[in-house]
Amino acid sequence: MSLARTIVKRSLIALGVAVAIVYVGDFASVRMRMTHATPNDPYETITSLRILAIGEKGGKTEYDVDPVQPRQTGVCVHALFPHNGDLPCWYLKKKFAQPIPMTIFPFVKNAS
Repeated sequence: MSLARTIVKRSLIALGVAVAIVYVGDFASVRMRMTHATPNDPYETITSLRILAIGEKGGKTEYDVDPVQPRQTGVCVHALFPHNGDLPCWYLKKKFAQPIPMTIFPFVKNAS
């Protein structure tokens, strides 16, 4: 086995161990905060407007609030990683802030 291959292998093992240690610490932090939970820690419910990005002619985009379902709600956890099936709050807030792209595809006739 060459020296470069050994270095790469050990680096990947060290990286995997480091990620595992950070995840276990994050998990322990969430569990400890669950014992003394407050309304927004470690879990929080986020409510946001659903913004639609509607493409128009000329490459312009119009932004509008969704008339059918104007609000979106999600439960998140204050942590680095997802826990118990809930996304981290930093990711969910970023996801809710992005407008939902609305595109119109032209009808395609069958070639048959």
